[in-house]
Amino acid sequence: MAHVDYFLSTISPFTYLAGTRPAEVAAAAGATITYKPLDIGGLFARTGGQAVKDRHPARQEYRLMEMRRQADKLSMPLNLQPAFWPVNGAPAAYAIIAAQNAGGGDLAALVAGITRAVWAEERNIAEDDVVRDCLAKAGFDPALADSGLMTGAETYAANLEEAVGRGVFGAPFFITDDGARFWGQDRIADLAAHLSA
Repeated sequence: MAHVDYFLSTISPFTYLAGTRPAEVAAAAGATITYKPLDIGGLFARTGGQAVKDRHPARQEYRLMEMRRQADKLSMPLNLQPAFWPVNGAPAAYAIIAAQNAGGGDLAALVAGITRAVWAEERNIAEDDVVRDCLAKAGFDPALADSGLMTGAETYAANLEEAVGRGVFGAPFFITDDGARFWGQDRIADLAAHLSA
């Protein structure tokens, strides 16, 4: 059975724009998927990227144009300058890790709900109540927001190290078990084609 490692950031607009499509593509191909939330700022620092605020104005302007273009193409609501961004995405990432370990809910819906909270709902994912609500709506025990914090932190850090070692430099980023790599929500169709080949 094919497998996909999905490296994501809870504060990335492009992870938000990926929505639940990675899971849908994997399921259609009979593949499994592992969610690997990571610290996107740490990834940029290790792989030659820059925080948005440090990029040249032309790059910042183009990023906003591309976000709007992609959101329109997908008919997804998007606030280009959300009230709670940048924000500490680690607590939400720990919740995703805890949910994946616990099972019983819909991980794709959880990731989509957390990123939608940032980019479409003006909610602060650093707040426990927001994370608990996202967990509950995705069919998980809201108490997962309060459990496994040490394991979550360790896995979060390990995901970053793994990402750097495997050539990941942005999010969303997909790596198949045969080593194919796909960067960006606009490459999900290519991932699907690869899995079905």
